[in-house]
Amino acid sequence: MPVDIQHYMRPGTLQLAALPPLSLYVHLPWCIRKCPYCDFNSHEMKAGELPEQRYLDAVIADLEAALPLVWGRTIHSIFIGGGTPSLFSPQGIDRLLGDIRARLKLEADCEITLEANPGTFEKDRFRAFRGAGVTRLSVGVQSFNDEHLKALGRVHDRSQAIAAVEEAAQAFDTFNLDIMYALPGQSLAQVEQDVTTALSMMPPHISIYHLTIEPNTYFAKFPPKVPEDDAAYAMLDRITEMTTGAGMERYEVSAYAKPGHACWHNLNYWQFGDYLGIGAGAHSKLSFAHRVVRQVRFREPKLYMDNALAGNAIAQDEEVARADLPFEFMLNALRLKDGFTFAQFSERTGLPVSAIEGALAQAQAKGFIERDLARVWPTTRGFDFLSDLQSLFLPA
Repeated sequence: MPVDIQHYMRPGTLQLAALPPLSLYVHLPWCIRKCPYCDFNSHEMKAGELPEQRYLDAVIADLEAALPLVWGRTIHSIFIGGGTPSLFSPQGIDRLLGDIRARLKLEADCEITLEANPGTFEKDRFRAFRGAGVTRLSVGVQSFNDEHLKALGRVHDRSQAIAAVEEAAQAFDTFNLDIMYALPGQSLAQVEQDVTTALSMMPPHISIYHLTIEPNTYFAKFPPKVPEDDAAYAMLDRITEMTTGAGMERYEVSAYAKPGHACWHNLNYWQFGDYLGIGAGAHSKLSFAHRVVRQVRFREPKLYMDNALAGNAIAQDEEVARADLPFEFMLNALRLKDGFTFAQFSERTGLPVSAIEGALAQAQAKGFIERDLARVWPTTRGFDFLSDLQSLFLPA
């Protein structure tokens, strides 16, 4: 059953001086086809059927039930992710954003991102999303090489990818390209070709991810042959060289942007801000005066719709333990090139800096971080061994 707001407001062990910025995440879970590497909550459409209106009804019912938890707070960014959100019609996205605006206070310059895949691309569709209120498009290209796209199970080819990016560039002032590297059979020269093609289209932002074999995926059952770690490191070094040469800064482990085009929504995640997640399987992280809470919505779309429309979309709801907060914070903040300030740590966790002093000393001794009197930031070595760095902050 839904928990009363008073449950979250009761006294607790933390004392947060102020609440962090708040973002909204909306999950639209359907895809044309499930990719073999994907462990996200995505589901193939059955016979091309998409229950768009019922799902949007459920999402808005989910939002209305959650409103007491964020009442009076301003939304700084919205991210519509998936799945493949661009399978939804521009009219559906227009309705979704209109219903959100009617219920939440949005910043005047609220960043509104929609994930889109070239396989769902048709002429003027991206422009229609812009007309619906989307301000930023994230295009899931992954590669411009047809062989690699086929190996990844993508439904688009190189020519469709290029056409989609060209349309995005015409319709949006800022947009992102998702690229993957260390793909099955990929060489360094092929990585260079992908990045050269991407940069030739002058994207303001590129997210570049190492292909990882996740549990419970097709690739986990039938692992492809991927480049060795040393080769993958060389690929990442070359990617960073090429993007830097094109005037882009690696401001986060996997993100490169031109000045003024960093993704505000993702920055808020990495700075341990708050986010309300609505939609099937969506996660939330919400702060209150004396606690930080995590929630998860029902994952399977039909189960989610049934429960959300009945007024209870939440499958899991738990308070983050005080001892876990340093690791939770570092899991995000150490992904950023500029790291974090000590003031941010205390504001977002309600803990004194002394709670992390021992782990910081270890990290500095290993060459993973540098710090001054106000700030901590990862070194290049810290970026390369990020998991090792973050693990130093696990509770004893």
